Amino acid sequence: MRGFAYLLERLAFTQSRNAKLQLLRHYLAATPDPDRGYGLAALTGDLKLRAVTPSLLRGLTAKRVDEQLFALSYDFVGDLAETIALLWDAEGDEDVPLHQAVELLAQTGKAGLPVAIAGMLDRLGPSQRLAFLKLATGNMRVGLSARMARIALAEMGDPELADIEEIWHGLAPPYQPLFDWIEGGPRPEQAAKAPFRPVMLSTAADLDQLRAFDPADYAAEWKWDGIRVQAINDGGVRRLYSRTGEDIGNSFPDVLEALNFDGAADGELLVRRGDDVAVFGDLQKRLNRKTISRAMLESHPAGLRLYDLMIWQGRDLRGLPFRERRAVLDDADFGSDRIDVSPVLDFATWDDLAALRADPPSRVIEGVMLKRRDSPYVGGRPRGPWFKWKRDPKVIDAVMLYAQRGHGKRSGFYSDFTFGLWDDEQLVPVGKAYFGFTDEELRELDRFVRNNTVERFGPVRAVAPKLVLEVAFEGLNESGRHKSGIAMRFPRISRIRWDKPAAEADQLETLKDMLT
Repeated sequence: MRGFAYLLERLAFTQSRNAKLQLLRHYLAATPDPDRGYGLAALTGDLKLRAVTPSLLRGLTAKRVDEQLFALSYDFVGDLAETIALLWDAEGDEDVPLHQAVELLAQTGKAGLPVAIAGMLDRLGPSQRLAFLKLATGNMRVGLSARMARIALAEMGDPELADIEEIWHGLAPPYQPLFDWIEGGPRPEQAAKAPFRPVMLSTAADLDQLRAFDPADYAAEWKWDGIRVQAINDGGVRRLYSRTGEDIGNSFPDVLEALNFDGAADGELLVRRGDDVAVFGDLQKRLNRKTISRAMLESHPAGLRLYDLMIWQGRDLRGLPFRERRAVLDDADFGSDRIDVSPVLDFATWDDLAALRADPPSRVIEGVMLKRRDSPYVGGRPRGPWFKWKRDPKVIDAVMLYAQRGHGKRSGFYSDFTFGLWDDEQLVPVGKAYFGFTDEELRELDRFVRNNTVERFGPVRAVAPKLVLEVAFEGLNESGRHKSGIAMRFPRISRIRWDKPAAEADQLETLKDMLT
């Protein structure tokens, strides 16, 4: 556990991508099995343990630490796990193997979890306690993505990154066959039979960047506001995966039933009523549900809009250029009215495409996708073959109402901001944003919060309604969970309006007009 704790600390405070990769490579090379596999799984999000709730941890701490001391410490530190790790009243400093901590969390029943966690915290020093609590809560935000972890693995041996990604979703912690392969052993053939294939992703572009390319080399399609999925029928076994490889088929039995083809297709999952594509909020109502009622199936019918084929009738098409894959897609018979093909747009110049993008036929279109006609289907995010040119974000001027401490590197700053709009003479909360600003702007915002706090609610501070934030967002949905009746998609702070009086911020009615 000591080595894992040291790795987390170094990753959290290391900015350089290459330095992070080096840290992970050293950890994986120096750590014995199965600990290195469990550490890797924790960092990539593939370690599925019983989630330990904040209320459980608070209850444990209340038995050891004075309530007022804890409240003051938590307000200063801003991170629950770090606060507990520092305040926990014990003098242990064992180097407990990581696999023992994993087994404790995986095998202990709910009733015995408080005693088991307290016992483990008693055995550990502060740094190891923090690592254990991060493991228990699943909060591993240390600036290292799952793809970066796979890059580090590829740098340790002969297998290429593409080869590792091809079999990744067929592997399970602690990844012993993977490490054996990297160290010169055989390829894990059983993992290679996993039906999910790495998804090809695009990079963002704008009109100025696109002018460097010949438009004749690219095909364009609408970018639909759904979720990216991989639909598979592998010898009668039907699966529906998210872009990260999560099996979401239980939430969409109507789509699984429609997979009457032999192959693996790439597309967008949408709620469709006839020819009309519903807003993302309708699709969101079906996500992450274990079962779907008959009423929900009828009121929110799901379908697929495909734009690529990876496997078709036993043939792997990924090495073919896009134009050839698209020809197979256009000729394919999917045997269901729940599945159709995203149309290719007709344009000759980038200005032609800009005009189409500015006036899409549906409000659920996010922009356009561009794909080189000669590009093979390559997992990951290669730069150049595919671009996304999203529509310009909408912008409102809102007033900061509340602020909350961040986590990890931001735990010492107020970085999560709730903002509101005027509804007549009253400010109504409409959203929350926690990115879009620079490090220097974060320090300025934190200073404003501390100097303008009017009330405290645990880790949250209410601030005087003085500061206007320009908030950019991608779209809006009606929402019964929000007092305003509206939910924003991907809000971010695009500018701090130190110059603008709060009374001149936008009205709620302005936001509602954007919805309609």
